[in-house]
Amino acid sequence: MNTTITIGAASAAPLTVNRMGYGTMRLTGPQIWGEPADRPQALQVLKRAVEAGVQFLDTADYYGRDITNRLIVEALYPYPKGLVICTKVGATRKDDKSWVPYAEPQQLAESIENNLRTLRLEQMPLVHLRAMPHNPVPFGESLDALFHLQRQGKIGHVGLSNISLEQLEAAVKQGAIATVSNAYGYSQRESFTAPHGGEMPGGEEVLDYCEQHQIVLIPFWSLLNALPAQDEKIAAVAKKKGVTTGQVHLAWLLHRSDWMLPIPGTSQLTHLEENLAAVRIALTPEDMDYLG
Repeated sequence: MNTTITIGAASAAPLTVNRMGYGTMRLTGPQIWGEPADRPQALQVLKRAVEAGVQFLDTADYYGRDITNRLIVEALYPYPKGLVICTKVGATRKDDKSWVPYAEPQQLAESIENNLRTLRLEQMPLVHLRAMPHNPVPFGESLDALFHLQRQGKIGHVGLSNISLEQLEAAVKQGAIATVSNAYGYSQRESFTAPHGGEMPGGEEVLDYCEQHQIVLIPFWSLLNALPAQDEKIAAVAKKKGVTTGQVHLAWLLHRSDWMLPIPGTSQLTHLEENLAAVRIALTPEDMDYLG
């Protein structure tokens, strides 16, 4: 199992990071809105993640409305060498906490400028264009706007989020796609309806395409359905290894494909340490065959 992964391997400026990243979404308040209940611990989680070797952070300026970006700056700025911060654009939050598209070219430019300002960066290393339901702007038009911002030097690499295989196949004809961030995990490989509404495309066929084209898959919500009662095989492997079922879920992702970069999120230090320890779990070919 590889311990590092390279984003934009075929580009002039590839980014190599350790293979366990961290997603910041859970650092916000309830419903991904507002300040965290325990702000000091949220800052400690970010600091400890980087101290422990995390080199990839996933954020968005619509997480709590700039909350995660501001926490990242407070905890980590000036940033250590090699830290890659990835943001998402294409969506925003209304005052009623609903999620709505924000993908017109000018809106995307505003989102990038906001991320650069709040994160104190001159260039976003990686930006994901989030596909949103009921978006009045054609996806290809929004993607062209991101490639334009990339040519201006505001974006290093362009990625996609929550997309179907058909959208991915169309996107690579427009320009270089470095990453895809989709809902994916041992118990969640098919399309499903998200808790806050909206269809989440399945990840299996997208992963196959990514592997064939050297595109990194960044799975989110990997533990969404990680219940031992439903996953008897996961529970059996966890018992044999003396680890938790959640750790086996993450270890399975790392062994499933060398093009996988998990980003499990948490607001608890103890849970963070548990997640990071999953990189040390060795699953044999027999374990993987058993898990399926």
